[in-house]
Amino acid sequence: MLTLLPGDFGDAAAEYAAVRKGTGLIDRRDWGVVEVTGRDRATFLHALLSNEVKALAPGQGCAATLLDVHGKVQVVLFVWVLDDRILLVTPPSMAPKVVEALDHYLFSEKASLRDATEETALLLLAGSGAPATVERLAGARPADAPWSHAAATIDGTPVRLVTGGAETGEREVWIVAAVGEGGRLWDRLVAAGARPVGLTALESLRIEAGTPRYGHDVDETVLLPEIPSANLLSHTKGCYPGQEVVVRIRDRGHVNRLLAGLMLEGDAVPERGAAVLAGEAEIGRVTSATRSFGLGRPIALAFVRRQHAEPGTVVTVRAGGRTIAARVAALPFSRS
Repeated sequence: MLTLLPGDFGDAAAEYAAVRKGTGLIDRRDWGVVEVTGRDRATFLHALLSNEVKALAPGQGCAATLLDVHGKVQVVLFVWVLDDRILLVTPPSMAPKVVEALDHYLFSEKASLRDATEETALLLLAGSGAPATVERLAGARPADAPWSHAAATIDGTPVRLVTGGAETGEREVWIVAAVGEGGRLWDRLVAAGARPVGLTALESLRIEAGTPRYGHDVDETVLLPEIPSANLLSHTKGCYPGQEVVVRIRDRGHVNRLLAGLMLEGDAVPERGAAVLAGEAEIGRVTSATRSFGLGRPIALAFVRRQHAEPGTVVTVRAGGRTIAARVAALPFSRS
């Protein structure tokens, strides 16, 4: 059973504080893992994903997307290069779709795809104390570069330690192990001082950091340039599905909407899909919203028309029968 439960508001505030000031523990055993093997694995993935893969050495990785030919995001994933295989870490329930989508492009290449989700436990330490906690338990830690990783052991259990990409806005270390070791590692990390973090606290951390969540803020209707994507693509690599659209938008055009932050007045948290208005005109929709523990007020992520996406722009949000005053904010949200 996963530990990511809603919990009460008081617990969530303490969990949030644990990540901002110490070490929080997030259960990621519902995330997917696809294993890619074969001598052509790197060149095969390099030709399909939006970021650089072929130049990555074992122990390195990146975040990337798989796009369709129209430049729309089919999945956001993490790429971890090992000596003998490449692991693709996907959002929950997405591993089978990734295997199917990649297999569609597999012809004569020497590469094999396998869903390894059921064999893998994924845990995430987040907070300023995460690297030190890992080093204390494992006697090692990965390099600071995002998605760097290294093999280690914790109490005799083989693990892989992976530097995260700051989904929460803080230092992060993923711990990867065989699925049967997940519960024991969880208990060991809690005993070492990491506090379990539930959904309410995690949403505040994630939205404050401006991190899009696949299935909520990003899906198959979203063009890659519509979301913060600097860490998801390479402008110097060769062709991949959707590249022509991405380059054309970068060089000769623009998107009509952008994912932006919203700072809301009052206490009401709008539902996903709530309309964003400029005057009487609808200019966007909320994709995620929460009460921010760091800012002490509701905040949201929303797609808004490009001409209204400048930070400081005054808008309103229609939530049920209410209209909430708001303004556009830069991402990540400033907690100062």
